[in-house]
Amino acid sequence: MKKVRVLLSETYDPWFNLATEDWIFREMDPKSDTLFLWRNDNTVVIGRYQNPWEECNLKAMERDNVKLARRQSGGGAVYHDLGNTNFTFLSGRKDYDKEANSKIIINALRRFGIHAETSGRNDILVEGKKISGSAYKLTSDRAFHHGTLLINAALTKIADYLTPEKKKLLSKGISSVQSRVANLSEFVPDINHEVLCDAIIESFFEAKGTRCDIEILDHETLKRIPHLSSYFQQLSAWEWRFGKTPEFTYRLKERFEWGSIDLHIDTKGGIIREVSIFSDCLKPDMVEKLIDTLPGVRYDSVEIAERISSLMNELPSAHQELEDITRWLEQAIGDA
Repeated sequence: MKKVRVLLSETYDPWFNLATEDWIFREMDPKSDTLFLWRNDNTVVIGRYQNPWEECNLKAMERDNVKLARRQSGGGAVYHDLGNTNFTFLSGRKDYDKEANSKIIINALRRFGIHAETSGRNDILVEGKKISGSAYKLTSDRAFHHGTLLINAALTKIADYLTPEKKKLLSKGISSVQSRVANLSEFVPDINHEVLCDAIIESFFEAKGTRCDIEILDHETLKRIPHLSSYFQQLSAWEWRFGKTPEFTYRLKERFEWGSIDLHIDTKGGIIREVSIFSDCLKPDMVEKLIDTLPGVRYDSVEIAERISSLMNELPSAHQELEDITRWLEQAIGDA
């Protein structure tokens, strides 16, 4: 009989949970079937090829201590809180069956009297409303299929963190599409994470025709498993969360008392590669310094402001203009 494995995370850290998923995926026996259940607190998770500056209201996230995580799979941006239950099915590629995985979830929901159905490639609906979305990743010999179930998520926060102010942003990334969604608590008021996990685990055991002990994971697990710690360091790093962003061009325009600035910033991997500035101000040396100084800086409001501030000693006659530009970019990029 085929070996099965069930892991349950007791930490709400998105980087730990995504690192655990990656660790299982890379190091599991491809002849086994694994179920991993987890949830994140106050997190926006973007797809592997997405642009956080396009998808997220980064300033609102910073204000509310919302974490940014980038997953290994594709798909759109989602907001996670403790009202979400996340599931991951992992198997060998030849045994990968997204429909069978979805059926495990649907059968688990049926235990609560909830009649769900699949829709399109990735969604599960109840009474026409989306209660689950999913994504997947395949390699030559293994696969995973992961998704989220909305139990009593703060749905209004999705708009707060996933709807940036309109900017002139041209991107090669994937834009997320807002869907009509609902919480499972609308259909079963007393449903919660714990009872839903129990139902999914039982449905998984029934589908596989065998059982196993449940492995509990938390941050102490990092100390016992060096490879997991390595994956955690990778997925929590700025270079992964922001630096994996596709190339994009950001355009900003502003008029000051001393003149106008039309700024074009080309980035790759979250790093500024080239800057173009069109301006009618009377200090061309300042414009040239900005063009020469910004390439190589992270596309981050604080780092950009620090780099511009460093020019004030070199250009004392442009002190006021540089202060104005610094404040403007801190606000404009922070709002992106």
